[in-house]
Amino acid sequence: MANKDTKAGAKAPVKAKTATEVKTLAELQEELVKLHADNLESRKSHKQGELVNPHVLTVQRKNIARIHTAIAVAIKAETSTDIKSPKVEEK
Repeated sequence: MANKDTKAGAKAPVKAKTATEVKTLAELQEELVKLHADNLESRKSHKQGELVNPHVLTVQRKNIARIHTAIAVAIKAETSTDIKSPKVEEK
């Protein structure tokens, strides 16, 4: 008999990826510019019918989104350390 805790065909839980290197805000912005340029080039070649693997567009778009997220986190971390919220006294 099968174990009641696991369902047939159930997938294992997906673990989040961990960052392997820490980049500065300037490095992230430089990488974003490069990714945008690569994506533009790939889109142009796809329109012309020269792109062999159109899945590259999806991967590039997701990498751009990841960089945008990393930039937002870096900006938030930078501003949260600069500005401390005042404590509110309860009566």
